[in-house]
Amino acid sequence: MVEPDNSNDKLALLLTRLEAAVTALAQAPAFAKPGKLPRVLDTARRVICVEGGCAALQARSQDIESAGLFHGSDWAEPQILLPALTATTLRTPNADTLVIEILSQLRLLAVALGEYQHPHMSAEQAHHFLTQVLAVNLSLLFTAPGEAEREQMGRLAELPHRLLEHLATSIGYEHIIDKLIEEIWRILQQRPIQVDAVKHMITQIAICQANPEIDLGSSGQGADRLVSSLFGPTQACREDPGVEEYQQKLDYMDTSALQSEATGMARAMHDTGLVSPYHGVLVRHLLENDEQLLVEALGLSSTGRDCLLCYRSLVHELIRASVFPATCQGIYGLSLLLERGILYQPAVSPAMWRQLGLPLAPVARERLRLAFGDSVSAEAYLLEGVMCMLGLPLGVGQGNNPTCQSARALSMWAYNDPDYLLQMVAWAARDDEIIMHFEGQPISSRESQSGVASLLPIDLDPVSLLVVPHLDRIYAEMGRRCIGREGDPHRWVNPEFHGWWSGRGFRINVDVNTGALIDLDEFIRHFYATCHPYYNGNQPLIHPQPAGIAVTDSAARFIGWHAITILRVALDPQDCMRVYFYNPNNDSGQNWGDGVTVSTAGNGERFGEASLPFEQFLSRLYIYHYDPLERDELADVSREEIDQVMDHIRRSWGASRLPAEELHAGAS
Repeated sequence: MVEPDNSNDKLALLLTRLEAAVTALAQAPAFAKPGKLPRVLDTARRVICVEGGCAALQARSQDIESAGLFHGSDWAEPQILLPALTATTLRTPNADTLVIEILSQLRLLAVALGEYQHPHMSAEQAHHFLTQVLAVNLSLLFTAPGEAEREQMGRLAELPHRLLEHLATSIGYEHIIDKLIEEIWRILQQRPIQVDAVKHMITQIAICQANPEIDLGSSGQGADRLVSSLFGPTQACREDPGVEEYQQKLDYMDTSALQSEATGMARAMHDTGLVSPYHGVLVRHLLENDEQLLVEALGLSSTGRDCLLCYRSLVHELIRASVFPATCQGIYGLSLLLERGILYQPAVSPAMWRQLGLPLAPVARERLRLAFGDSVSAEAYLLEGVMCMLGLPLGVGQGNNPTCQSARALSMWAYNDPDYLLQMVAWAARDDEIIMHFEGQPISSRESQSGVASLLPIDLDPVSLLVVPHLDRIYAEMGRRCIGREGDPHRWVNPEFHGWWSGRGFRINVDVNTGALIDLDEFIRHFYATCHPYYNGNQPLIHPQPAGIAVTDSAARFIGWHAITILRVALDPQDCMRVYFYNPNNDSGQNWGDGVTVSTAGNGERFGEASLPFEQFLSRLYIYHYDPLERDELADVSREEIDQVMDHIRRSWGASRLPAEELHAGAS
């Protein structure tokens, strides 16, 4: 339990102790400050637990920062902090980290309200930051600590709730809702397969709208389309009557009314990428009573309609086996699967029939039950996942797991070789084993040692949930078989792991042993010759290619290496040459610092693609593959273009990796 929060005397006593601790910290020399921190943080934690404590800390935030509480940490530079990371720090079981995060937020609140003139952040910037913090932590704001939070955080679980309530009261709920709506649309533009988090946020908006005690003012006007897409996409379900009552309404509708329902459902689905449970009820009803309206209910063009008519029996069985209110998102996957026309590939249709009758291994069935529940069968959940992955191959996410290589492989197979993906699903789900080959030698996922992920991932879509653990172990084993070879193991692993279309030619600009940048000029010129249409004879990329990037934060500092897929290089609507790529990290829109901000919409991106101008992308690229038989010469690129790429590298992840003379040359 937290301390009683109804005692002004207790708060006054704690604040006296806090001020003494802050004074001691301020007066301590730099080398002694770490020894003074525990007293400040422990007292601040006690203050937060008392009614009025957050407001008192907010009033003292300038003194706390001036004393050096944030010195030497990321919090010392609030202008580079990322709101999305607070979803982790506000749930940490580490008391010191949690209290520092809360004190940082209260400092920014003082800045936003004009109480503290900060040298590195304006009031407008602080206000914008805090609205994003509230948006990404809306579940913490509106719900009491759950069992998982209490188990992990113990007595600390109440602290983030107190902070968020204070922020929301000070800033106003209307700002939260507007920012949340903007965030939801940004995510939906990327068309992820997993949308439960988005649906949860939309549900929170609906709760706010329905709560008379929450005054939204003029905000939230753009929420209606989102809320209605889930809870009332058509006239017959506008009042959210429940699926049973909606079914009763459908039973009495004539063809004209059913057609109106079908077109309304399809319009909402394709507009947002979200599917209402009512849509699942409608599709099952049409299948049994008015199947010619399935085309309208799926929102198909002539391409999709022709595919449905050619494979009518298969589509009908897919609907019967997988489409329920709990698995309604599969409708969108099925629609896009038909639009892609992949059933025309000779092996895909029989592979889908196999999927319909696939017996699940007990371990696969149990994993699906643990992740998704048992409101429908495990087979239905898996089939929903299969249709979504085939319809949205660029919507695959790695979850909160270090398995970007496996997620990239699934996306690449769904995009480029769907029957191979279905084979992988069959092996993993039925046999609980996948066997791949590395340079002619078999590798069994059952016999391999542990993979990159230390724990079995659970926050994944149904297909990834079953297949990724196997791929992760195989990928790690391939890497182990490269031990002792000179150079980066991706040179040999990627083509064997992802498929024959991954080029056997390989370029890297980092020395594996030292981490220093090498052959940078040659690396840049060769990538221009391989991928840039102006330098490769206007040859489009034929197959998606695995590549590796150096990820940086908003301050352009190096974070780590990350696997992506290069999809295409083309001019955007503003005639800027861009690289369009797939990023498996769940949200491709990121600020990589030094003016490099990844775009996901508005620059010619298709659903699920991320993009950057060619030079900016190249400045973060460190490995790529190509066909050595096609092109191995260097492009005659102007010095100005090369310097543009080099300058981005010098100012970001290459700052500590370039030889001193090159750094000085770039600075001169």
